This record gives sequence, structure tokens and C-alpha cells, in this order.
Amino acid sequence: MKSQEIRNQFLEFFKSKSHKIVPSAPMVLKDDPTLMFTNAGMVQFKEYFLGNSEPSSSRITDSQKCLRVSGKHNDLEEVGMDTYHHTMFEMLGNWSFGDYFKEEAINWAWELLTEVFKIAPENLYVSVFEGSKEDKLGLDTEALELWKKIVPEDRIVYGDKKDNFWEMGDQGPCGPCSEIHIDIRSEAEKAKKSGKELVNADHPQVVEIWNLVFMQYNRKADGSLVELPAKHIDTGMGFERLCMVLQGKQSNYDTDVFTPLIAELEKITNSPYGKSEKTDIAIRVIADHVRAVTFSIADGQLPSNTGAGYVIRRILRRAIRYGFTFLDTKEPFIYKLVEVLSKQMGEAFPELKSQKTLCENVIREEEQSFLRTIAEGVERLEVYINATNTLREESNDETLFPKVISGFNVFELYDTFGFPVDLTKLIAKENGFEVDIEGFETYLKQQKDRSRAATEVTAGDWEEINPVNAEAFVGYDHLETETQIARYRKVESKKGALYQIVLSQTPFYPEGGGQVGDKGFLIDSENNKIEITDTKKENNLIVHFAKSLPKNPKDKFKAVVNSKNRSATAANHTATHLLHQALREVLGTHVEQKGSLVKGDYLRFDFSHFSKVNKEELEQVEKLVNQRINEHLPLEEQRSIPFKEAVSQGALALFGEKYGDAVRAIRFGESMELCGGIHVKNTSEIWHFKITSEGAVASGIRRIEAITGEAVKEYFANQDEVLEQIKAELKNAKDPVKAVNTLQDENAALKKQVEALLKDKAKNLKTELKAEISEINGVNFLAKKVDLDAGGIKDLAFQLGDEFENLFLLFGTEQNGKALLSCYISKDLAKEKDLHAGKIVKDLGKYIQGGGGGQPFFATAGGKKPEGINEALQEAQAYLK
Repeated sequence: MKSQEIRNQFLEFFKSKSHKIVPSAPMVLKDDPTLMFTNAGMVQFKEYFLGNSEPSSSRITDSQKCLRVSGKHNDLEEVGMDTYHHTMFEMLGNWSFGDYFKEEAINWAWELLTEVFKIAPENLYVSVFEGSKEDKLGLDTEALELWKKIVPEDRIVYGDKKDNFWEMGDQGPCGPCSEIHIDIRSEAEKAKKSGKELVNADHPQVVEIWNLVFMQYNRKADGSLVELPAKHIDTGMGFERLCMVLQGKQSNYDTDVFTPLIAELEKITNSPYGKSEKTDIAIRVIADHVRAVTFSIADGQLPSNTGAGYVIRRILRRAIRYGFTFLDTKEPFIYKLVEVLSKQMGEAFPELKSQKTLCENVIREEEQSFLRTIAEGVERLEVYINATNTLREESNDETLFPKVISGFNVFELYDTFGFPVDLTKLIAKENGFEVDIEGFETYLKQQKDRSRAATEVTAGDWEEINPVNAEAFVGYDHLETETQIARYRKVESKKGALYQIVLSQTPFYPEGGGQVGDKGFLIDSENNKIEITDTKKENNLIVHFAKSLPKNPKDKFKAVVNSKNRSATAANHTATHLLHQALREVLGTHVEQKGSLVKGDYLRFDFSHFSKVNKEELEQVEKLVNQRINEHLPLEEQRSIPFKEAVSQGALALFGEKYGDAVRAIRFGESMELCGGIHVKNTSEIWHFKITSEGAVASGIRRIEAITGEAVKEYFANQDEVLEQIKAELKNAKDPVKAVNTLQDENAALKKQVEALLKDKAKNLKTELKAEISEINGVNFLAKKVDLDAGGIKDLAFQLGDEFENLFLLFGTEQNGKALLSCYISKDLAKEKDLHAGKIVKDLGKYIQGGGGGQPFFATAGGKKPEGINEALQEAQAYLK
């Protein structure tokens, strides 16, 4: 059975049990402050478990794309080493929100596995929660009795809290679970040892395939458990493992989920799979990681140096280094796998097809960049090794300089330059060196501890006061409203204490869709103000951040948004829509929004495009946006329209965004997008639009920054001021442009005169210096401080080199308070005496507190200590002894 059939059969089975099939949510989370990625199937349903909103159906089924590479669920370093761990994986699931519970979940799971998928019951084991003294919970007898009706008791395993109690986080919904494990070993292996003994023992052929979680408790901040008002079912089955079982394989990588990628890898790298353990691991790593990276980019997350982007970059770099080290790939190649992945999974996940070119471009550029980093890291590592070898040769006691790469150097390569530790180990070993891994891990731990301390947050339990209204957000129509505090909690971090406040209703827009959260005030009945510093959304709750809590949280309040900032933000948000439309008109319909930041003072807009946007195109885009502003286009808003209907009307939906069945559509003239943000009522409120910068973010991704309204007025005022200053410097010339051109012409003429004078000076100096060249051990030698610039010194050195054989020159000069050393060695002399100008100036650079390098026959070094030039010149003779 093909993987596509397996996925479809699972979904159809639960559809027959009255479940609604829903699409996978994006793997990259943009508006959830608690998670970077969807790491389990239940993530998109958190708000339902918490009771913050109602699902569209009480029974749901789906196949969710997931990523586990950081935090509690971190499998990254295991991926590739075995046959069943992955970074990106699919989680098949069925869900009940206050509907059915343990009996149906257990019976349907068994029915699907044994009757539909025809898995032999004798190969299956099940587990139940044995209880926890710590949580004052006993054995899950309800699940146990249900399983006893289905399987022999000797196939039931009792699991502790670690294996059989699932929690959403340190706080929140949780409950006992029953896992279903399968034994796919040979009959001979089964005869030697019972599969029951290998459950949860990390055996590659005795693995968990399905986890049935019974959500019935809520974990409080103090660790205690209370019963949830409604009980839920949350199940997750590993799609890749299920395919392994149903396709009769012993490894996930032998299924058709991975074999097309592996076959392409074999062809590209000329490395056969199944012949060498190291090669096999590398191929598995790359086949897994290209899926994770491609799906993430398709969901809108580009590799970067922070947050989720850093995780994606780290995954891709791990794949690159495995290819570099074990498959001998020195050129980009991973991007070529995107085509195969798109063909293979594009039907189930159409974003792979629509974003294929973008994914290829981004991955190829990342590969090129990291391969350069690897080359630079190898060069730095060779410097460490060569320096140690030199010291050992010059020392009478080699024990003073052991052949060890220090932990600090390993950490510097890893942290500053992104150089992989295992590559450091490999190169060190090839040169007879060891690596101080213990020292490296100490530095790494210190860094992680600092990072953890900086980001550690402790949240208290929510204090419930009043219910939240069904329609809690009124900010589209109002900037202030009468309200009450529904709940609040205290949050502690290194930055201090904050209070998170949820209101019964609020005009404050929560950060989302690129738009920053509103700021403002809560005003109590005595006219006391509590400042709201930010607003975010968490699990469908609008959370207001404040440094203090009102004296009486049960009071009635007026919630007031900062109207000036809101107006400026609304203008910028609307401008991003008009900008998007203008870019598509000017550059083509391939342009798609790939990210945005909308604040009160400026806007940032990222979009897909294959080349730099030139000056004429930018002017045209600006002109089109300002035309829309001057047309006084009114806002046409449809707050709740079926998604399909909105798209059929021409609304643009952004890839990587999660849309419900009903959406909000925003139209200004021909511009129509799905958007939950705040907008002006009429484009005339924007006043004017001005692009301030355009540049690259990644391959195929450009970024425009722009301003509107008051910011544009300030911009023009500053430009006027600068122009007046320029005119004043030009003695109030009537035509400043003509005056500047005249100055440039005069400067060019003077520059030519200076160059001519310097040449004459060098010519005269050459005559003087020729007389000072002396012979040392058969070498024509001169070390001299001269008054020339770098170019003049180089010309002089090569002219003398044409007239003298076996010439060794070292010149020093001081320019603008800086020191410069220049070394010239005749090519034959450099070869014969094994001299290297680059190494010499690097060594002598210590006298001028600087460094440099270059070729064997000519090199320069710069430094900040001119008074060290004479000492460096005196040391030059030492290289000829």
C-alpha cells in the first residue's frame, strides 16, 4: 500500500465515524508566543482543550505536519543515527472535544489497525498508565478494563508518568494515555525474547505507532491537578512508522515516504545507500532534513540567525555538513531534492508545488553560504594547527604545546563561525590532534545557561473573575469600551514581573499578521490609570500586558487604546496592501507576500522576487500606491465570509497562514486580501507613501521599508534641512547640483595632479633607496620607513624588484595615525628560501598591534601602533639568517 493510500484510508475511516477532515495547520507558528513550531497534532486545537473557543465540529481528524528539534521534544541529534527518528514528520490524529472518550477511542484504534490495515493482533502490545504517587493518581482502571476485552492481559504493559501521562506543557490540559506498540521482528527474534520486554526500550523493530491521550485534568502552576469540565480525546499516530509497518519494511527510510529522495541522493552524490554505515547515516540525515527545511520555507519561515529561522538554518547546515564530510559534496546539491519532494507530496500539501522555486532558491543560497563558512573554518583550524606545530618545533619541550585544539577555539569556531564540532574533530584527527570536548561543552553550557536565564518565564495560575464575552474584540469599531477583567496572572522573568490581563471585551488589537499589538490604558472608576504596554494573542485569548495590577481587579474599567499610534499603524497596514498590489502590477503576479512588520512609525514588507527592484520600478510602485491614496478609496470589509467565497472573489490568501472556515476580507479598490488587521476607513487617511529602502533578505526574497503620514512629513522636512545645509556649504549657490558637479570636476583634476606628484616623489625616492640596498647572505635586503601611501609603496617595491634579483624588501609607513607594513620578496627567492611574505607581515604585525596577510611574494599588514614600525623593521633581518 502506497503512503498516499495509507493517509487517505486513515482519514476516510474516521470520516465514517462522523469526524470532520480538516487540513494540516502550518508547521511554523507565527502568532503563538509559547511555541515556534507545531510539534504535535494537538497544537492547532489547544484553544479548544482550554475552553477558549468552540471547534467547528466535536469530532475532527487530520494529518498534521510536525517539527521536533528544540525544547522538550528534541530528536535532532538522533535523526539519521537510527531508522525511526525524524525532525519533520506527519501525525495522523482523531479528536473528540467533549464528545466520545476512552471506549470509542480504544475500540476504533483497534478496529482500524487490525481490521482495516490488517495488522496481525499478535504483533501488537498496549500500555496503560500505572498511576503516580506524586500526583495522587491511581491505575487507569477504565482503560485497563477496556483493553482486557480486546487483548490478552500478557500483552498489556503498565507505564509510569514518563511513558503514559501526556502533558501539553508545565501547565494546562493533560491526562493518562494508552500507547499501541508493534513488534516487527523476525519470528526467530521473537522466539528469543518477548516483545513485551522491549516496549519503550528504544528497539528499532519494537516501536510505538499510536498514542491515545485521554485529556481529563488541568495542571495548575503549583503542580496540582484538577478535573477538566469536559473530557477530550487527543490521538497521534506516526505516519512514517505506520507506512513502515504496512509496507513490510524494517526502517522508515525504506518506505516510499523516503525512497524517492534516497534514490535521487544516490544519483546526485554517486554514493550508494546500504553499503556503508557512515554513508547511510549521511543520506538519512539529508533525506529527513530536506523535508523539514522545505516545508518550513513553504510555510513562510526563512533561515535566519534568530528564533525559528535559526532552527531551520541549523537543520539545513547539519544536512550540508553530513554531505560535505561523508558524501564528498563541495557544491550545493540539497536544493535539487525539492523537485522530488514536490512531486511526491505536492498532492497532499499543495504549498510544496506553489512554493517550489522559492524553496529551491533559498536552500541553494544557504548551501553556498555555509560551504564558504566551512572553507573559512577549515582555514582557521589549519592556522591553529600550524601555530601549535611551529611552537612545538621551536620549543625544547614539546609537552608545553600539546597537540590539542582547545575548548575555547572549538567553541569560537562553532559559535562565531557556525563551524560544526564533528568536522573540527575530523580535521584534528587527520592532523594527529585531539579536541578538548570537555572544555567546549563547558563554554556551550555557559552560553545556554545565559540564554535560558535571559528567557526563562514563570507564569502563575489564571485568577478567574468574570467570563469572557463571545465577541471579546470590539477594536474594529471602537478605540475605547467599558469592560471588566475576566482573568489575570502574574508572570516573572529576568526583566521583572508583568501582569497578563484578559478583559471581558477589549478594543486592543493583539499582535498578529505582522501588525504590532496596541498600547493604551485601563482606567478604573476612580480615574486611576494602568498602562497597557503590549497586547498579544495566546490560545485564542487576547492578553494585555501591564507592569502593575489595578488596586481592585473586580472594578469596572474603561479600556482606552492609544489613538495616535493606532491611526499611524492602521495607515501603515493599509499601505502594505496597496504596496502588495502595486508590486504585483509592476513586477508580475509571481510576487507574493512573505512577511511583514507594521508599526506606527514605519512598515516593512517582504516579498518573493528574483532580482533587485531597480530605481524606475520603485518609482512606479510608489506612484501607484500614492494614486490609490489620492483616489480616496473607501474600506470595504466583509468580517465573516466563507473562505472559499472570499478566494473566489479574488482575495489573496497568504501561504503559511492558518485560515478558518469563515474569514475577514479587506478591499480597497482592486486590492483584496484576507486580513484580520486594523485599517483606515479611507486611503486618503494615509496622506502619502514613501519607500525608504529596498534590499535582499534571502535568495528570491526582497524587502521594502516605507513610511506614511506624519513620518513622511518629517522625512521631507529633514530632506529640506539637509538641502539648506548643502546650499550653505556651497555659499548659497543658486544651482546646488551644478556647484557640486563643479567641485567634483575640480577634485578629479587635483587628484590627478597629486598622483603625478607622488609618482615623481616615488621616482626620486627609488634612486635614494637603490643606494641603500645591502647584501645579506646572498640576498639583496632593505628595511626602511618611507613617506608614501599603500599604492605608491607597492609600485615602488615592484619597480625595485624588476631591477634587483633575490630582493627582500620591508617598508613601513604611517598614514592618518595608522601603521602599514609592506613586504616584497622576489618569487625565486621566496621559493628557494621557503619565505612567505604573508606569514612574515602577519608575524611582524604584533609590533604595530595589527595583522594582515597576502601572497608569498607580496603582502601587507595594518595596525594601530605606528610607533612599533621601527621595531618591526629591525626584526626583518632575522628572516634571512
